[in-house]
Amino acid sequence: MSGKTKTEMAIYAVVCLAILLVPVFLDDAFLLNKYARYLVLGMLAVALSLSWGYAGILNLGQATTFGLGSYCMAMALKLKTIPVHTGSDGLPDFMVWNNVTELPWFWKPFYSMSVGVAAGILIPALFAALLGWFMFRGRVTGVYAAITTLAAMVVVQLLIIDQQAYTGGFNGITDLAQFDVAGFAFDAYGPAIYYLVAICLTASLFIAFAITKSKAGLIVQAIRDEEDRVRFFGYDVALYKIFVFSVSGAIAGVAGMLYTIVMEFASPTFLGVPISLSVVIWVAVGGRQSLLGAMLGALIVTGMQGALSESETFLDSWTLIMGLLFVLVVLFLPKGIAGAVETIAGRFERRRTLARRQSRRADTVGEAPRLERLS
Repeated sequence: MSGKTKTEMAIYAVVCLAILLVPVFLDDAFLLNKYARYLVLGMLAVALSLSWGYAGILNLGQATTFGLGSYCMAMALKLKTIPVHTGSDGLPDFMVWNNVTELPWFWKPFYSMSVGVAAGILIPALFAALLGWFMFRGRVTGVYAAITTLAAMVVVQLLIIDQQAYTGGFNGITDLAQFDVAGFAFDAYGPAIYYLVAICLTASLFIAFAITKSKAGLIVQAIRDEEDRVRFFGYDVALYKIFVFSVSGAIAGVAGMLYTIVMEFASPTFLGVPISLSVVIWVAVGGRQSLLGAMLGALIVTGMQGALSESETFLDSWTLIMGLLFVLVVLFLPKGIAGAVETIAGRFERRRTLARRQSRRADTVGEAPRLERLS
């Protein structure tokens, strides 16, 4: 392990530790819930950074896997509730309203919370793998891949809205039970849910970091830079792209499940164009070639959005301010915040290296006369 990698890991660890310590200094249920939402969105940014920053795959439909994970968790939590309007078999309320008489077969496995959690990871990953197989085996790249992911997201969203009797339609799935593990319930406004989100974010961040430093991750980065050259060396380019795309989908799926737990509902807006484009902005601001930068970009932008939109002063102009911020970042920080920090750190390191060389040269020059006298 190189010294640079160790330094990066230490920085990641310090940031994650700071995130985990927030509830120690904050005793406000509303703020903890809000910060937990921001952390979930930070995890979504990590997912996009992995596919866009390291593999060069701009996924404009990242909300697809996010929304699929959200709905998987919502289905499992919904079957644990006792709705006011229920059928003879304990049907979800919206099914009763739509005259559904029997629980659909694809809902029944979600009586098990373990199945719901597994589905929230596997279904987004499999969806990403299937979509990636069609795209990358067909050598669809660049803007065409981005448009394909966007179109796939719109199709999935319309399908969920159209199947109102089985998905809740525009209203989504609401009135959910609390998420519990071994009898321990996670209150959406308690510190336990914040810790759950923070731990999942930390795990996903380090898993993604480990992938980028592995041999597969280095090959993926080479594919991003010179795809044809990597293919010439005999590597299956499509397979590596599908792998990274699937891992990104799985991380987004976990983020979607956590978002449902924190928000206490699932909505088709979670699969919408606005959230997908927002993730791209977060990652661009933070730095798409830095997992930590992308996460911090999401936290900074969403935090500013929350603060400005809740302020009476900026109530009508906060969207304009956020747009201006993004334009300034694109113009003056093309590599994002992480890229700017890396550039500054590189300059300091070059100056230190130059100073050490000059010091050694001065020592050598001063040593020469002394050696002459001794000889």
